[in-house]
Amino acid sequence: MTPGFFRTAWIVARKDLVVEARSRELVYTTVFFAVAVVLIFSFSFVVDAKPLTDAAAGILWVALAFSGTLALGRTFERERQSETLKALLLAPVDRSALYLGKLIGMLAIMSMVVAVVVPLVVVLFRVSLDGVFWHLLALLVTGGLGFAGVGTLFGAMLNRSQSRDVLLPVVLYPLTVPVMIAGVSGTAALLTAEPNLPRAEVWLSMLVLFDAVFLTLALWVFDAVMAE
Repeated sequence: MTPGFFRTAWIVARKDLVVEARSRELVYTTVFFAVAVVLIFSFSFVVDAKPLTDAAAGILWVALAFSGTLALGRTFERERQSETLKALLLAPVDRSALYLGKLIGMLAIMSMVVAVVVPLVVVLFRVSLDGVFWHLLALLVTGGLGFAGVGTLFGAMLNRSQSRDVLLPVVLYPLTVPVMIAGVSGTAALLTAEPNLPRAEVWLSMLVLFDAVFLTLALWVFDAVMAE
């Protein structure tokens, strides 16, 4: 990878972030949806002001998965309407840099969702982050990277499909099952009355391995899968 590769990726990511900063449509929609998911589930999993065991971890990751899917769908729908993705693919640059740039933009949006949803879960489910904050942050970063990495690849692949809104969750969720299992299990180990840091670190290592394997594969095959 050359400096030009990373420069191209940053230009694509900056373009997405500038467009979003001007409209804020995607951020507002995604954050509102994630908050709505947390609130709705909290009505069922908080009984007599006492949350059910491990409910906070599951709801946190479900909210991130659902809102991430919404963000992916809306991002590539906007690209299709303006035909910017088609123009980017015609540019004389490494296509894997386009993938990396789109991934960076998606991670920025998901980080905003995390910044809102995590404090909400902490308040509603009365969990403490004392001594586990950095472990939880590492799980969210690696899990979000894995989810967004898979979603960005398939979102771009399905951009020309008429049934993309239906197909994206169908192909995305089965492949991100390992991410969800590791994320929920690792987070549940941290949010118990007595946090189990070694267990959380095991799940964190699995997420790191998933990210390394899949991102390498995605960068390798993106050019081929986006060919006409």
